[in-house]
Amino acid sequence: MSNTTFHIGADENGLGPRLGPMVVTAVLAKLASNSASLASHDRKSERGGRLGDSKGLVAFGDHSLAEAWARALVARGAGRHERGKTPDELLDSVCLDPREELQRPCPSHVIGQCWNTEGEGFSSRADTLLPIVTRDLDELAERGIDIVAVRSIVVCNQRLAEAARDGKSRFQVDLHAMERLVLALRDLGGSDVNAVCGKVGGYRQYGKAFGPLAGRLHTTLEESRQRSAYHFPGLGELSFVVDADASHVLVGLASLVGKYVRELTMSRIVQHYRRHDASLPVVSGYHDPVTRRFVALTEARRQEEGIPSDCFERAKRATNQRF
Repeated sequence: MSNTTFHIGADENGLGPRLGPMVVTAVLAKLASNSASLASHDRKSERGGRLGDSKGLVAFGDHSLAEAWARALVARGAGRHERGKTPDELLDSVCLDPREELQRPCPSHVIGQCWNTEGEGFSSRADTLLPIVTRDLDELAERGIDIVAVRSIVVCNQRLAEAARDGKSRFQVDLHAMERLVLALRDLGGSDVNAVCGKVGGYRQYGKAFGPLAGRLHTTLEESRQRSAYHFPGLGELSFVVDADASHVLVGLASLVGKYVRELTMSRIVQHYRRHDASLPVVSGYHDPVTRRFVALTEARRQEEGIPSDCFERAKRATNQRF
């Protein structure tokens, strides 16, 4: 009998912004039978200040910590490949989908808005943090928590708009991406998993909203405001937990890597327009006055380039269904 078990933590970044993609990320780990619990981590420890909910650890304008975690994981072999010498290589390594699939919805004249890598580089602060988080990963391994893989799904605004036209809310898109990741990482590990995901929207009963898992035999273990959990034969246990990114090691790690992916892809959009007008502000893409100003100031340029609105801004028609 095996003395190891496989666990997954998954979370999303960018569910509600005005600009930029939604990113859903999952981390797969192999745990030794005598390993420490993943259910919580000591936020008072040094590592607790570097691992957890990305919203509390990474500020707008400085995603060095998130970058360092992503680089350390890829260097450790947790990506699709170990190439990570540039941000673009790093992005390609952590993405579940290959570049061709990510670019498939892009009109040829729009690719530059989201895929131009001119001027990209790693931050010097992340260079400093890299050996520190690498030691953190070593310490997790010593505790019996061996990180095996990290994968992100990037859902651009065009795909969100397509989903909205099909009657799917962004919450459903988020959930279905989590399902895809759990299935992919379960196959990679080759064994049933215990997967913990951040709660999606206001869902309590997930059975009605499943996408890739729809129709699969499962048992409901719990459905409450705090936690909804299900057992799938041949897959394992899948649970959705409120604030999991702040209390679960792997969910927190997924949140940090997803934050880097979100910030990198959002910065490409901003830099695309700043190449033509350096006076434009650097924006987060969220619903704030600076982002609103950026949208207004780039309108003429977008019309000149023929950028479809769905490729730039979130569709307002998307619904937010609750179950």
